[in-house]
Amino acid sequence: MLGTVEIPVWLLVLILGFAGVTFASHFLFPSVRWFFRRRMERVVAQLNTRLARPVEPFKLLERHDRIQQITYDPQVLDAVLAHARDTGVPRAVAFDLARRYAREIVPGFSASVYFGFSVRVARWMSRLLYKVQVRAQGEADLASVDPQATVIFVINHRSNMDYVLVTWLASTRLTLSYAVGEWARVWPLSWLIRAMGAYFIRRRTPNPLYRKVLERYVQTATAEGVAQAIFPEGGLSLSGRVGEARLGLLSYILAEAKKGGRPVVFVPVGLGYDRVLEDQILVGADAAGVRRFKTRLSLIMLHVARMLWRRLWGRWSGFGQAAVSFGAPVPLAPLLVSDPDLAPEVLGAQLMAGVRAVVPVLPVPLVAAAVQDGGAEAELPARVAGLVATLQAAGAVLALPDAEADWVAPALAPLLARGMIRRDGGLLRVADARLLAFQAAPVQQVLDAVAAKTPQAETQGT
Repeated sequence: MLGTVEIPVWLLVLILGFAGVTFASHFLFPSVRWFFRRRMERVVAQLNTRLARPVEPFKLLERHDRIQQITYDPQVLDAVLAHARDTGVPRAVAFDLARRYAREIVPGFSASVYFGFSVRVARWMSRLLYKVQVRAQGEADLASVDPQATVIFVINHRSNMDYVLVTWLASTRLTLSYAVGEWARVWPLSWLIRAMGAYFIRRRTPNPLYRKVLERYVQTATAEGVAQAIFPEGGLSLSGRVGEARLGLLSYILAEAKKGGRPVVFVPVGLGYDRVLEDQILVGADAAGVRRFKTRLSLIMLHVARMLWRRLWGRWSGFGQAAVSFGAPVPLAPLLVSDPDLAPEVLGAQLMAGVRAVVPVLPVPLVAAAVQDGGAEAELPARVAGLVATLQAAGAVLALPDAEADWVAPALAPLLARGMIRRDGGLLRVADARLLAFQAAPVQQVLDAVAAKTPQAETQGT
């Protein structure tokens, strides 16, 4: 009983290793998790005292629990059986695939990462690159939205800076959960994005099982009141204009709202930039007719390092202005009362019209629209003033300097410096029509809408 047993050293190490893992998993890890969980709960309680809309309980669940909730959802289980039947794979294999999809989609929100890191970095980057303006036409209406309602920001997608700007500017009110494309599924960016509460989506996956898992996650988050931010265009605008809505996420949200649960309120958000960081890449993709952005991470980091160095030595003042415009909230309930069978296509068209109406007009795009046909430089201020009057009459959101200030010449300077236009004596001539049209697109979209309405109004008058 008390005799000596001789065993090899490798076996002793193996036994001690298993014993250590067992001790950690049963005693140490739960205590550590409990310590950090308690700390997170205290942080969230403090944050909720200053947020207009507190952090939703669904976000605070353990990620494992949310994955289980989605995986064992009855509709997902039905989709698992259908996938097994249609493909001929065992049910266990189909179920494991659904669980893998859920792990890929479900985020892991961290209040410390969101407010302690992400919001601060977003504020720093926004101020580094741009002079940021905020236009909130529906500020009072937004403050009066039912606290129990699920708020969904519907945003035009001009740049990857969109995530950064909106995260910072909305951080005093609520935490946002983004739908992020596959471009961000690279480590460590993927970890950071998940910790911010964003979820990844595959935009070109025809697999019905995947779509059902995604649908049930979006609907569950909507039912639990999670504030969301979506880009219905489905990708960056290649033309610079606000495009039509893709209906995937909107159809999921609409189907959940029709069940009569928690009310849903959409908030149109328009974003505008004096310069879009990716403009040359987007224009090139539009010219090629293929949505592929060929660039290397090393080149992007080198470009960022150069900007930081120039900013440090005062040789660069940024990319001009950026503006965010929040429109009046659009409650979904009245729309469903007037049309119980409201179609996603109708809802998408209405929401994108609301987004177009609040896209802000900035100085450089406005001047770009005024010089698209060239002309005498001396006449430029008068042409800009004429466009401003037209835009004001159309109800456009203007984010322009003081009318008494001479801001036309500074807004013209980057167009000249980047070779979009050139001086020829006293004339301005177009040198890069594609890039200039991209720059002017947000303004030109409003002007085209005004021109389209004018003949109709004249016909009715006669």
